[in-house]
Amino acid sequence: MNAEAGSLPEFDRSGTAALERSGAAARCGPEVVAPEGVEAQTCVMARGNAVWARVYYRNATGEELRSVLTLMGPGGRTVELHCAPAAHDEPGTCETPRVPSSDTPGSATAIAEFVGAGPAEEAPLLLRAGSERAPGPRG
Repeated sequence: MNAEAGSLPEFDRSGTAALERSGAAARCGPEVVAPEGVEAQTCVMARGNAVWARVYYRNATGEELRSVLTLMGPGGRTVELHCAPAAHDEPGTCETPRVPSSDTPGSATAIAEFVGAGPAEEAPLLLRAGSERAPGPRG
């Protein structure tokens, strides 16, 4: 990993620049870094009545990884997307399709899991990163 691999400065996850232009809001979890060299931050994105999940990641493992990004909404509804983070130290993103949400967009949560190479049943879980939990009924 290079010296700047501890953070993903190329992305503005604060909700200011690009999100203001697009009208989207983001609720992100903490940035998580695994000793193996993968780091990620997962967000629930919302605009109007649409909601989707996005993961910002960097794969400095030197190996191709597999990743699953899951958006979980109210009533047990889920959207799952398989991503393939390339084996390089450049930041990347992956996001689920946008889905309509008749409920409060803040009620959705997202999680991304990164696993190593090899057969699925033997591949080690390297990192799990989630969005902030949706606020309870009282906020």
